[in-house]
Amino acid sequence: MSSPVIVLVGPMGVGKSTVGRLLAERLGTGYRDTDDDIVAGEGRSIADIFVDEGEDAFRAIEKRAVRTALAEHDGVLALGGGAILDADTRALLAGRRVVYLSMDVEEAVRRTGLGTARPLLAVNPRKQWRALMEARRHLYEEVATAVVPTDGRTPDEVTEAALDALELKEA
Repeated sequence: MSSPVIVLVGPMGVGKSTVGRLLAERLGTGYRDTDDDIVAGEGRSIADIFVDEGEDAFRAIEKRAVRTALAEHDGVLALGGGAILDADTRALLAGRRVVYLSMDVEEAVRRTGLGTARPLLAVNPRKQWRALMEARRHLYEEVATAVVPTDGRTPDEVTEAALDALELKEA
């Protein structure tokens, strides 16, 4: 069974995709994002899945995508922001190198604008983001081998901090 060298978790907009690609490049391995897997597999955007079928249906699809990616992928794997809500997914992450990329609400606003492309943040984005983080922060921390703050850091700086936190060497 293969296993990702690093799994990235954290809130939407924190930079999991950007940092994931940089980590994969530096480690000489592949990169995979379960959100991309879901979009490719479903043939529609995550926002459309939320609107058409609701969050519960999306979370079931996401759970399957994460399980498959954890079993198949041996590079750097980025999970969607809410993937850690599922207890089975959290159990699958036990014993793996998991990096929680964290940021505060001001950084989230600066990076994403907390726009309407995010279905869970469509109404009162700042308040919704804070509520999501209150509900999720402890779950991110529960699965994390390392926590890497991203506030005020470039993607390269975050990548370097993640490698240092996991004591991994570049390829």
